[in-house]
Amino acid sequence: MESRARIFLLFLLHQTSVGGQQEGHLEGCVPGFQVKHYQLANKRIFQRGLPLLQVEFDDCAGNEDVAFKVSVSSFHVDENLNLVPVKDVTYSGPSLFIHGLSAHADDMAQVDMTGLPLESTRALKMPGLSRRLKRSLLVPPMIVTENQRAPFPRIIGRSHVISTEKSWDHIFRLTGHGADQDPKGLFTIDIDTGDVSVTRSLDREVIDSYLLEVSTTDLNGNLVEGPVILVITVIDQNDNRPIFRETRYTGEILEGSPIGTTVMTMMAFDADDPATDNAALRYNIIRQSPDKPSRNMFYIDAERGDIVTVISPMLLDRETLPTTTYELEIVAKDMAGSEVGLTGTATATITITDKNDHAPEFTHPLFEAYVLEGSTGVVLNLTIDDRDDPATGAWRAVYSIVNGDSTRRFQIQTNPDNNEGMLSVVKPLDYEGTAFHKIYIKVENEDPLVPDVSYGPTSTATVQVKVLDINEGPVFFPDPLVVTRMENIPVESFVASLNATDPDTLQLQSVRYSMLRDPAGWLTVNPLRGTVNTLASLDRESPHVYDNKYRALFIAIDNGSPPATGTGTLIIHLEDYNDNAPFVVPSVAQVCEDAHDMNVAIVGGQDRDLPPNGAPFKIELGKQPGLDKTWRVKSVNSTHSQIMLLHSLKKANYQLPLLITDSGVPPLSNISEVKVQVCVCNKNKMLCSSAHSHHPSLLVMFAAVILVLPCLFQ
Repeated sequence: MESRARIFLLFLLHQTSVGGQQEGHLEGCVPGFQVKHYQLANKRIFQRGLPLLQVEFDDCAGNEDVAFKVSVSSFHVDENLNLVPVKDVTYSGPSLFIHGLSAHADDMAQVDMTGLPLESTRALKMPGLSRRLKRSLLVPPMIVTENQRAPFPRIIGRSHVISTEKSWDHIFRLTGHGADQDPKGLFTIDIDTGDVSVTRSLDREVIDSYLLEVSTTDLNGNLVEGPVILVITVIDQNDNRPIFRETRYTGEILEGSPIGTTVMTMMAFDADDPATDNAALRYNIIRQSPDKPSRNMFYIDAERGDIVTVISPMLLDRETLPTTTYELEIVAKDMAGSEVGLTGTATATITITDKNDHAPEFTHPLFEAYVLEGSTGVVLNLTIDDRDDPATGAWRAVYSIVNGDSTRRFQIQTNPDNNEGMLSVVKPLDYEGTAFHKIYIKVENEDPLVPDVSYGPTSTATVQVKVLDINEGPVFFPDPLVVTRMENIPVESFVASLNATDPDTLQLQSVRYSMLRDPAGWLTVNPLRGTVNTLASLDRESPHVYDNKYRALFIAIDNGSPPATGTGTLIIHLEDYNDNAPFVVPSVAQVCEDAHDMNVAIVGGQDRDLPPNGAPFKIELGKQPGLDKTWRVKSVNSTHSQIMLLHSLKKANYQLPLLITDSGVPPLSNISEVKVQVCVCNKNKMLCSSAHSHHPSLLVMFAAVILVLPCLFQ
């Protein structure tokens, strides 16, 4: 008792020390316990974990890091400011004190116990009363309505113990979710009477029922009866409005649909108990926009939410309705639609979709086009009318040519932007051949027409195409013109005769010829007759000749107004003439001065002429005296021969003349010199002389030339 008096004295001193408002506190707020004196009804046992009361404490700065200390260690204050036993407490004394401390407040509150038993009664313990009495625990189901208002706690039912003998020492205990398990403290039980109470308002939409257990124990906590299951059912209140999942819904209906066609279904959700009228929804259309041609074009099934058509198919015509989109405001009401029901709204947007009930029609039965002969491309745009919905298959046009174009000179495509038919010429028209074309065109839709609509005469049109004459350029025939000529034919020899005709047969026009491209400058053309002659010698071996062919380009010009031109190609296939002497390759050979193998090298012949004016070649020593004493040439095949030494030579460079003759008629010969280097060979290295070669005398060389000249002039 002395310690409690000391605490109470501290409490009084604290009351006098806490004065005016501290710096940083909210204006008008006094830090500390807002209620400083509490009363708590005494019971024979305070059950562990069950809140007893809630204190009111405010440090005027958010209550952060507030610490509470209770004068009786069997109790503590939890995070929700509830005074809670930390164990089962059978006696706590007449009062206890709570000390609250933070950086902004330091205060105390007092809790007094009411209805305390006599000390002698608390201590009385009769040994004969500990025996088991005949008893039975009855726990009826209980109900509680959600959303109840204060004051709390409220008694919702009572547990009973039926006994043949009075038992004064049993107490009731309540366990389970909602009692000593989360959510803790929703329900409590009077340990003496068995009355079950709810401590705060419940929400059925969070938890609709609770399953707990009731038992009785003696004062030492030993189980006497039970546990017995207690079911607490939360009764629904109409506290939730119907909610549509979306605020705006969209649907479509095909024009001309029969009455009663379902467009869409509106569905709302109500969180209240589905087994009650609180969640029994009824649907209604309260607005239709626009309201033409009828205010009630649609009907909604009150219970299912199905929106159906009630307008006749004749009036449900997309082409005659004031709009193709209708907006409905839908209301869902609970309580089965009664006046006291809660409501939710949503918007339904309904689009009247098109069906192909209008055939496309040409705006004119006859179209005319004027086309320059020889030209291609779009010449005419065909226009149509179609009352169906643009950008749909019921509106998009497909054109086809059904007659009048056996040669397939015309083509028609659809312009995707405006649905017009683009008539094109794909093969040039000839005024001299046909100056007038009449074609027949049909237009259809991508989608088929509905059964009661067909394509009529207005879905076909006639197109008259008039070809305008232009001065066309002369045309060479054949083009290219190919002729064969021998190279080296005399200058002014006839090569070919060009033939260019004017396609403008209805006009009397003349043609003149001129050269356009002659790469080597070998040709000339008669401007009137078109005959081509040589201006210089033709050479098959010229770099301007490719694959034995020489190409020249000519131009023909008529005398129309304005003049027109045409071009033609002449290809001259050149036959070979033996006009190139052969020669020997390679021109250099090397041999060691002490070589035991006297074979020097293998040389071959080459000729710019074609067979038979080339190989086989005859290769032999030149005609200089004494060559046959040192050198020998032996044929290997039709193109190559072997050069051999008859005896060793000293290190020096030697110039060996070889006479080579082709097989042309007449044959051509040529003296080719091969430089033979006699070298000193040592360990796979050849040391060759860089001095000039030994040449035959001028007299010997002159004699060799004399031998060749007769062959060149045969």
